Amino acid sequence: MGKVTGFMEYTRELPRRRDPAVRIKDWFEIYQPFPDDHLRDQAARCMDCGVPFCHTGCPLTNIIPDWNDLVYKGRWKEAVRQLHATNNFPEFTGRICPAPCEAACVLGISEPPVTIKQIEKTIIDRAFEEGYIVPEPPAVPSGKRVAVIGSGPAGLAAAQQLARAGHDVTVFEKNDRIGGLLRYGIPNFKMEKQLIDRRVEQMRGEGVKFETNAHVGGNVPVEDLRREFDAILLAGGAEQPRNLNVPGRELKGIHFAMEFLPQQNRVCEGDWLPDQILATGKRVVIIGGGDTGADCLGTTHRQGARSVTQFELLPQPPDTRSPLTPWPLWPMQLRVESSHEEGGTRDWSVHTVKFTGDEHGNVRQLHAVRVTPKFEPLPGTEFTLEADLVLLAMGFTGPVKNGMIEQLGVQLEPRGNVAADANYMSSVGGVFAAGDMRRGQSLVVWAIAEGRKAAEGIDRYLKG
Repeated sequence: MGKVTGFMEYTRELPRRRDPAVRIKDWFEIYQPFPDDHLRDQAARCMDCGVPFCHTGCPLTNIIPDWNDLVYKGRWKEAVRQLHATNNFPEFTGRICPAPCEAACVLGISEPPVTIKQIEKTIIDRAFEEGYIVPEPPAVPSGKRVAVIGSGPAGLAAAQQLARAGHDVTVFEKNDRIGGLLRYGIPNFKMEKQLIDRRVEQMRGEGVKFETNAHVGGNVPVEDLRREFDAILLAGGAEQPRNLNVPGRELKGIHFAMEFLPQQNRVCEGDWLPDQILATGKRVVIIGGGDTGADCLGTTHRQGARSVTQFELLPQPPDTRSPLTPWPLWPMQLRVESSHEEGGTRDWSVHTVKFTGDEHGNVRQLHAVRVTPKFEPLPGTEFTLEADLVLLAMGFTGPVKNGMIEQLGVQLEPRGNVAADANYMSSVGGVFAAGDMRRGQSLVVWAIAEGRKAAEGIDRYLKG
């Protein structure tokens, strides 16, 4: 550990966010620079834990105390080596992971936990600045070919691991750019997209090939991949959105979040969309209080919405950790994201009953009722809210079944995800699954962990 008494001498500190009034006028990341000496103090807060629960809190089992110690000692090159030992893309997790490692931090029992996420982000950003990150091609090719379907964090992590093991890897992405939801789901103000581009260039240097506009099960026949590749990894994510089946759902102006968010990301990339869904000047209602709802909220602020209201069906969480989720579990508590600082109204225990519209078929009102924790309507609490744009951000129910999954004939588990064994192989020999396609809607850190484990299973399969 860096400093024995550090956790007693220093308080938790994070970089400041840019002024909300300023940052909603652009699409850049919201955090200001954090001085190195401040970060060193934060690394010094890491305790000499007998059992570092942060390891188990992190799905990647990141070796957190080790790189905290190295940062405190200024040994940055060793710190990034330790960081990369378990995590292919800490620049992604350091920005958009909710940090279950911090929820499991031993110091967090009685004090604010160590700023693990910020230290992680700073290590990798500095490593790129210093030129430490270079391609690591394999010494000996295996002669085996692997197709990775999907270029989100699970697919990219698996592709990099497999390429470094010597396999000939091709990543197939149905969109026009690499990155999956990192590219077309996460807003730029949370993660700028050049971070993906520089990793893709590193992976190209390691021999990974990328095919865009390649929709497997669509314009790329599944049987071609089965014939040309020794193994296939399904890493296409859980893209089937949860719908809201109430009267008036068919009205114009009601959209899934993943119809809305990717369009703005494309515009930020320089594309022109003549029929873009815009919140400009509109009364917006977001249904869903999770991360996707917060992403919609921040995006509508930047588009200049007239007003924004965010509804959640569940009750409002407590301000501090609920006794139902004691340490080191992920705490149930109220979280205020950067988007919530920027404006809008949040409301809980609200169930949408129906939508009504005008004579042209456009949505104009949302009709709702307040509910109990068991989702039973409370008589006399009915209300109506004016709305010109409604965004459904209620999560996802699993992977899209038609197309690739149907054509491959892989078995599904009861929740509708692709079933796989301990080696991540599906019911079809040589076809593997990882990430949200296997475990359902989850976190970016879980996707990377899944990709790494699936790559290990594929490597064992190819080596017999």
